[in-house]
Amino acid sequence: QMLIDLINEPTDREFEAFISRVPMPLISKIAIISPHGWFGQTNVLGRPDTGGQVIYILDQVRALERHLKEEIRLTGLDDVDPKIIVLTRLIPDAEGTTCGEKREKIFQTDNGLILRIPFRAKDQNVVRQWISRFKIWPYLEDFAEDAARELASEFAGRPDLVIGNYSDGNLVATLLSDHFDVIQCTIAHALEKTKYLFSDMYWYEREQDYHFSLQFTADMLSMNKSDFIITSTHQEITGTEDTMGQYESYQQFTLPGLFQVVSGINLLAPKFNVIPPGVEESLYFPYFETDRRSESQKQHWEERLFTEPSDDIFGELAEPDKPPIFTMARFDKIKNITGLIEAFGRSQVLQESFNLVFAAGTIHLEESQDPEEREEIEKAYALIDDYGLKGKIRWLPSISKLETGEVYRIIADRRGIFVQPALFEAFGLTILEAMASGLPTFGPKFGGPLEIIEYGISGLLLNTSKPELIAASLEEFSETCRQDPEYWKSLSENGIRRVAEHFNWRLYSRRLINLTKLYGFWRYSVSAKEKTPLDRYCDVMHHFLFRQRAEAMRESS
Repeated sequence: QMLIDLINEPTDREFEAFISRVPMPLISKIAIISPHGWFGQTNVLGRPDTGGQVIYILDQVRALERHLKEEIRLTGLDDVDPKIIVLTRLIPDAEGTTCGEKREKIFQTDNGLILRIPFRAKDQNVVRQWISRFKIWPYLEDFAEDAARELASEFAGRPDLVIGNYSDGNLVATLLSDHFDVIQCTIAHALEKTKYLFSDMYWYEREQDYHFSLQFTADMLSMNKSDFIITSTHQEITGTEDTMGQYESYQQFTLPGLFQVVSGINLLAPKFNVIPPGVEESLYFPYFETDRRSESQKQHWEERLFTEPSDDIFGELAEPDKPPIFTMARFDKIKNITGLIEAFGRSQVLQESFNLVFAAGTIHLEESQDPEEREEIEKAYALIDDYGLKGKIRWLPSISKLETGEVYRIIADRRGIFVQPALFEAFGLTILEAMASGLPTFGPKFGGPLEIIEYGISGLLLNTSKPELIAASLEEFSETCRQDPEYWKSLSENGIRRVAEHFNWRLYSRRLINLTKLYGFWRYSVSAKEKTPLDRYCDVMHHFLFRQRAEAMRESS
């Protein structure tokens, strides 16, 4: 019947559904690539270059394993178990994390595994310390070669699918896809090109710190060589009327003195697919489902958030029963936590109505190794002093993922709000988590939150470019709640509904595996010859542009 429907009225959805049912090589072995940052399950969130991507990938692994187990069971192959490996970097100086362990089983999976491969310096010695995502380019070629051997051993063969994450992970996925001749999926999460104003025109001035020439070249290689691309929102691809899309920014641009791009990516290519992630429903559920909540966990976090004195917490609240404005993120410029502090400091209305509670990094400057994070920590302390916010603000270190659901619910218990003040947010997992927990949520109107939040219905959007604009929106919310006591509850209930209906991992997993089959059919049938010229052009760029610049970077360091 599906074939008849496809012949009579062919559509992309009908074709995808048909191909997903055609007997093809079984999808049971997946490699997910994420080299940068601190990839682990404990004590890593909030560290430099480490945040939402860790949560996304671990939740993705659990959901994919559940889906593959069910799909394999329905085929009658009871003796086949799916295996999913997250490939990341081993950091010997692990600083209290598991990032120094080669293998780590992923919680709540049967065969999910974190496999860590070290970076090797030019003399082949292992690099022991964490390295910024902007500085890792010279290490990725050797990393990919070592990873190919390790993955072949772990899988007893080759993977069926390689999924790259971020610019560095997507480059490694491209190299592994070529090595194994398997399907490659690209997930950018956030491309740096649109996050830094005029990063192409003034690339040379920033090259020593950011190495944009390598990053932008790697992005073009992976996005053109991959079989399919997943984005969380439409605006990541084509942007909006007011903002440029992340992929759109690669169509035409110039790095003066290096190269000019006249057709970097075809935005109309069928390889682009929008599949938003979900939230882990066992962790993020509404605050009023009291029978699912742990009383001891609730009591512990109420004390941590509002009253408990501790060496790792800054600030004692003079009126701890006030509703809290809450946020948590990495402590870097783009997340703009200092912008929220300044907005709170500028507004007497907010200070009278709320406390400001946030979780980010560390309160101890000497514990941070990241220059940008240290700058933000110093700025936070200065703003707190300048605006006299002691007694009104509380600053906690980063919170473990397993604890964040109850933290959101406790904020909701007190009729608080969640504010994501980022200058740009590619998607916004914390926004989904807060909404699922029943917390009225504010997100930036720059990026993915535009497609998550129905403005004024399931949440609110902020212009986060200036502190006074953040403050004005929060003041307006406060006044609306004063006039309409049901407004807070309405946003809360609609946010819960929005996440439950549109953002869940079951839909994500089914769609991703169906696309793997669809593009696998495409890769091994009609498109192989058509891709050859583009692949060869990308290979020339890789060997004679990217590789030479990466080697020069290694020499200079």
